[in-house]
Amino acid sequence: MIEPARLAARLAEIELRAAATPGAIRVVRAPGRVNLIGEHTDYNGGFVLPIAIDLAITIALVPTADRSVTVTLAESGETTTFDLDAIGSRRGHWIDYVAGTAWAMAEAGLPTHGFRALLASDLPQAAGLSSSAALELASALAMSGGEEPPIDRLRLARVAQRGENEYVGVHCGLMDQFASSVGGAGAALLLDCRSLDYRAVPLGLDDVAIVVTDSGSSRRLDASAYNERRAQAEAAVEVIERSFPEVHSLRDVTAAMLDALADDLDPVLLRRARHVVEEDARVLEAADALESGDAERTGRLFSQSHSSLRDLYDVSSPELDALVEIAESVPGVFGSRLTGAGFGGCTVTLVRREAIGALTDAIEARYAARSRLVPRVFEVTPAAGARVLDDWR
Repeated sequence: MIEPARLAARLAEIELRAAATPGAIRVVRAPGRVNLIGEHTDYNGGFVLPIAIDLAITIALVPTADRSVTVTLAESGETTTFDLDAIGSRRGHWIDYVAGTAWAMAEAGLPTHGFRALLASDLPQAAGLSSSAALELASALAMSGGEEPPIDRLRLARVAQRGENEYVGVHCGLMDQFASSVGGAGAALLLDCRSLDYRAVPLGLDDVAIVVTDSGSSRRLDASAYNERRAQAEAAVEVIERSFPEVHSLRDVTAAMLDALADDLDPVLLRRARHVVEEDARVLEAADALESGDAERTGRLFSQSHSSLRDLYDVSSPELDALVEIAESVPGVFGSRLTGAGFGGCTVTLVRREAIGALTDAIEARYAARSRLVPRVFEVTPAAGARVLDDWR
């Protein structure tokens, strides 16, 4: 975990335009997320079950009287600036997520303030752990002057989502921003992406751990591929609603409808729709299983989800498949699946705590031979959502 006090002290040391006293520095932090189950269901009006995790983006900032936003990356020293009154178009650069959040906040009528900041992250980049959503939420707190914005957390997540959809150009659903904004320690969040109703799902898994493995293969599902999957889902709905007018999204579709229309739907669209329909059912069952402490049933659902993402939604990769196969060969592992949009990134595995060492050893011993990549294995725990750190000193 990044030490906020160390980050703030470094900001004070490198501040170039004004002396930053400790009292002027504010620190905000926004977590990444791991989706336990429910992939590519969010933009189809379905259900998801994410957790915010104890890996995050932390920003130490000094509010300024002008309208300039200047962010320096702690790791590389790279500095980027934009003006809140002249944001301009996207640059194809990480700063787009900050600028897009600023644009969306202004569109929502929220006040924004200039700042100078040092940004650090312990989230693996391009790994499918929602570093972009964490950056958006941390930026929203920073542009609120290092204070809590004057809106509720669900609305804040929707503002950040709009920035990514309309400014950055990635047509993501709400799940990533929602988890980073609303997340709570010790629990997953069951979100209905249509109604936006949600509830905490306490994890009754005292002797079971959630382990994430970074494949070392950067997530290759770029904006165009992600948007293609979304367009395919929408195309499937267009065909289905001709026969079933009550259907407005894949959330409304049943397995019986798909069976009835199997000859009318393009095979690719049929596979996409079947994944979403079945994945929604898995999410609801997994929430019940996790709450009751049934790790075996949850693990089976993990495995089924991965098979569906690989075979029906076509978003897995050889690296992710290898990690899942290796993990599920280890005694004590209940199930494993890709997490995130796919095509690289991470897997999430449910494993007995006593078997974490064996799981790590198996992955380190066998994965490199199959992929020529170096994996990173780490346990994650459910964490609180984005927040201002008042006690960072």
